[in-house]
This record gives sequence, structure tokens and C-alpha cells, in this order.
Amino acid sequence: MKRPKKVVTEASQQFTFTRRALFLGAAQGAVGALLAGRMAWISVMENERYSLLSESNRVNLTLIPPRRGWIVDRNGKPIAINRTDFRVDLIPDRVEDKEHVLGVLRTLLQLSDDEVQRIRDDLEESAGFKPVQVAEDLDWEKFAAVSVRLNELPGVSPTRGYSRFYPDGAAVGHLIGYVGAASAKQYEEQKDPLLITPGFKIGKEGVEKVLEPRLRGQPGAKRIEVTARGKLVRELTTRGDVPGNTLKLTIDEPLQLYAARRLGPNSGSAIVIDCETGGILCMASMPSYDPNSFSDGIGRDEWRMLSEDERRPLYNKALQAMYPPGSTFKPIHALAILAAGIGPEETVHCPGGYRLGNRFFRCLGRHGTVNMTRAIAKSCNTYFYAMGRRIGIGRIAEASRIAGLGKKYDLPTPSQNYGTVPDAEWKQRKYKQQWTESDTLNAAIGQGYVLVTPLQLAVAAARIASGRILEPELIAAKAKPGARSLPVPPEFLEAVRVGMTQVVNGDGTAGRSRLPLEGIQMAGKTGTAQVRRIAGGQRGGLGVPWKYRDHGLFVFFAPADKPRYAGAVVVEHGMSGSGAAAPVARDMMTFMFDQKKAMETLESMEKGWGGDIATRMAKEAAAYSAAKQPQAPPVPTSAASPSASPAPVATGVNATAAQAPE
Repeated sequence: MKRPKKVVTEASQQFTFTRRALFLGAAQGAVGALLAGRMAWISVMENERYSLLSESNRVNLTLIPPRRGWIVDRNGKPIAINRTDFRVDLIPDRVEDKEHVLGVLRTLLQLSDDEVQRIRDDLEESAGFKPVQVAEDLDWEKFAAVSVRLNELPGVSPTRGYSRFYPDGAAVGHLIGYVGAASAKQYEEQKDPLLITPGFKIGKEGVEKVLEPRLRGQPGAKRIEVTARGKLVRELTTRGDVPGNTLKLTIDEPLQLYAARRLGPNSGSAIVIDCETGGILCMASMPSYDPNSFSDGIGRDEWRMLSEDERRPLYNKALQAMYPPGSTFKPIHALAILAAGIGPEETVHCPGGYRLGNRFFRCLGRHGTVNMTRAIAKSCNTYFYAMGRRIGIGRIAEASRIAGLGKKYDLPTPSQNYGTVPDAEWKQRKYKQQWTESDTLNAAIGQGYVLVTPLQLAVAAARIASGRILEPELIAAKAKPGARSLPVPPEFLEAVRVGMTQVVNGDGTAGRSRLPLEGIQMAGKTGTAQVRRIAGGQRGGLGVPWKYRDHGLFVFFAPADKPRYAGAVVVEHGMSGSGAAAPVARDMMTFMFDQKKAMETLESMEKGWGGDIATRMAKEAAAYSAAKQPQAPPVPTSAASPSASPAPVATGVNATAAQAPE
């Protein structure tokens, strides 16, 4: 059966059209409403955002590097400052004839081919308004030569900026550190555009690195109007930079410079601490590097020379070098004896050593019957062997920590070593071995496993001198009096100070280092740290290679009756504390009370050393450079045969007569 055909009438067609029209109209209305709403949102609610984006497309900011804050000593004398820096940059969008401009600059600034190629590469990669560095740290003559030719050098921008300068050079190298350009890794981590701004440098070592946020300051900015394609239109306003904060240290700049110079050609360190506040007055490590060279960009030859020097000028010995303290440990051991309740008048007989089982531990002499004061003055090993065995390593270790050994201090320095204060638990943990009585005897005289840094020795001297647990400080605002007392009766502690006074002013081991001052005495304790086991007959002899000679150490305080300053001196491979380290301390303390007399002594010494620090470093650099040059074959003469060997020459530090063990 067939279905009837559907009849499409005009009415039905009209209804279908009307329904579709309504649907499409509604859809169009919804889209229109959505667009209108979005436009309203953008124009009203996000007006500020898009205005800023538009403005950023029209105006670019060129950062102006901030001036770093000065670093000054406790009296306000500058240690690190900013000096005027002349530099030349190129503004790529303004350069009309690149090759002509580069040719003229090459001549005026004496640029090398590598430098010119580097500038070409930077010009290709740089935006039209971003400056490209041509040269920095220019002298006035070169800067002026470019400035007077600006009419024929479109795009060249000579500017005056600021660069870091260290007036005392190598004398403050390890203490203050230096600045340099940020590395690519640092920029990737921080994404701070200031890090890639021409002329901007950050702290790379020392105080400059640790206190970078405080010293950096806030950058300025130059507003430049550009087209959509980056073409320079005009310069708008400029906002100046905000300099970093001035940093005041506890350092006494004249003493810091004197200590560095007085160490001379030796490898070592010297530290002085204020006995009232704990402020570090000087912390010299020599030989050192000139921070000005690093900040300006050190050359390959200079870097290689510093790296190859066996005296390790790149190493901060005051904080990082570790040594057995030797006999400078005996006053610290004396604190342990007193804390154990043993009076300073109790005696020990010294027959020239101490027997433990079938082993005989030798002393430096036959001292007879000695009490604590006499044992310190004569550096009697036997007394401290006997007392050390009696009180045990636990009490010795405890007193060592109270004195300041085995500790890292809160100082604005990148790194420092802890040293080692050994005890039974430490040895078991480190070596899986039991502590022995022979270990105790070795530790009793500052040998064996005991290791200290020069800073720790200086802190120990300051605590013994003051009777208080001083904390060393480098920031002036943190150095304040008020530290708590040592857990030792004052009358007992005085016996240690008297013994240290007799070391220098009695018949002790450092009698040659008495202060040449009326009414002022220095107290101290000498020490010798063995580097390598050497036969007794060779010890201290010049026939031993420099790197195998004993270290010389000395801890001290002055005035002896009312301590104001305390410290430590370590002379690497100096052969003895009395011959190498104590004279340095003597002259530093003389400087604190009579600068004229101390300077006369120093100037006389520097004549024999070949000049001051800068002069000697320049000579060393010249000699190193000359040694690297190809040498012509020697021409035989009648004065000497080609096979003749030169006479032996003493090398290293303290090339003098053999010194006493202490």
C-alpha cells in the first residue's frame, strides 16, 4: 500500500524559515554579546595592563649599573672604593658606517683583531638601542681622543662610569676579595637583566661576594623611545642609580697593610683581634693576589704564575690552611688542667722526656722540676705529657673547644675550615679504632691528630688574654664587649698568662722578640709544626727542601699586664716559631704602639727583600714572563765552562741560619 505524498505548503515553508532565522539570530546575538563583553573587559578591566604593554613596546629601558658601596675600616679609612671609569660603547642603531667606525676605534684605542671581531659579533646580535661594549678602563688620553672625534663617529658613546679599586692591592686580596662580570650560569639562575649590562660587576670572592646584596645598590635607567622595529627615535628621561651601602669593618687598615708587608716573601698569615670586642683588626694571608687585576680581567700569564706558585697565593691561609698547633697548644692544654682542678703550682719532674710503656716521648730539654708557669715558659713537653695522661683526652678536647678550636665562625667569608679537635669518639668514627694513651700524649703537645687554622689560634689567644669567650667579628656593628667568662678561676688563668709573659720577657723560647718599647711587654707562646718526619740533626737546616721544613707558629697578646690585642702568626716552612713567627708579632705590636719605630724596621727589611709588595710582585711577573720566552742557546765564554754548575742558593722563606726547635 503506497504512502500518500507529503504536501509542502507555503505556510509550512514560512514556518521553517522563521524558526531557522530565529536560531541564527539568537546565535549571532550571543556571539555579538560575547564580543562586546570581551571588548568591555579589555577596555575597562584590563586597560592598565595593555596600556603598560603598549608603553613597553614604545619605550625601552637601558639599565645604568649602580655604584657599589664603599668598604671602610673601623676608622672610616677606605679599603675598597669606586673610581672614575672611562669606557666607550656603540649604539647599533646610530652607527652609519660600521667598518669606518671600527677602523677609527681600532686606531684610537689600539684594539686587537680579536677585540674588533668580538665587537662585530655583538653588533650583529644586539638590539638597535642596546649598547655594545667597545672598551672599558680606558686612560684619559684614549677617552679624550674618542670624545673629540664624535662628529665623525656616529653611534659611538664615550661614557664615564665607576669601577672598583682597592688602594692596598694584594694586602687585602684574601680579606676583601674582588668583583667581576657575572657568569652565564648566574644569569640563567637569576634572569636579572642587570647581570648582562655592560660595565656591571658582582662580588666574586671574600667580603665582596658574601655581602653582595648590601654592597650592590639599585640600578638607574635611561628611557629610550623606539619604533615597532626597534629603531631609536629619541632619549627620554633618565633615572639615576642608588649607590650601595657603605660597609664598615673592624679592620684597622694601617695594621692590615703593615702585617701584609711585614710577612715579606714568606708564605703565611697574621691575625690580630681586639681583646675587648672580638673585632678582627687584621687578617693578612701572604703571598696574595692583587684584586685590582682580577677586577679588571686578569691575563693568562698572571693567572698561570699565581696557580703554579708553590707558596699558594690564591689560598686564604688565615681561614683555610690547617696546621698542627705544636707548642702553641700548651696554654690551651693548661686550661684543661686548671678546669680539672689541678692547681698551677703542682709540679712534674722533667728528666728529658716521658716514658709510656716501652716508648720514650722526648722533651725539648732537661727542665728538672717545673710547675705550670715554668712549663709554659720553657715549653716543657714532659709536664704536658704527664698532665695530659692524668686528665685524659676528654678534658683536653673540651678545653680546646672552649678556647675556640674546631669551630667555624660567623664571618662574611665564603669558606673556612673547622680543623680537628680529636677525642675517642672522633677516632672511632673516623678510623674505626680505639683511642690510645700515646694518642693522648701526642695531642697534649699539639701534635698527632690536632689541626687548627690561624684564626682559631688567634681566637684562643684572645680568650686566654681576656678571660672571656670572645667571638671574632669582621662587621663593626657586631663587635661589642660583653662576652661571658671562661669557666676557669681568674687566679688560675693568671698563671697561664704569667707563663706566656715569661716566654718572651724571661728566659723562655722567644726572648729575642721582646717589644722595643718602654713599659710595654708582649706575652706569647712559640710553636713548631712538623711537616714531614725528619732526623733531628736535619731539623731546621737549610739543606732540607723548603716544602719539607717545619712551620713556625706564635700566639700572643699585649700589653701582657692588661691585654688589649691578641693574635697569631703562622709562617709556613719557617723552621721555628721563635725565629720566623714571633718577630712578625713583635713588629706588629710595636706598630700598634709606635708606628714610626715599626716602619723604620719594616723599610729596612724591605730593602733586603727587593721592595714592597707591589714592587716584588711586578718583578716576579717580569721574571716569569721572561722565563716563558724562547731562550737563545748559551754562548761559551772563557769565564765559565758550559758544564759548570751554579753555587747552591737557599730558597723559600727565612733563608737564614738554623733556628731553635721552638
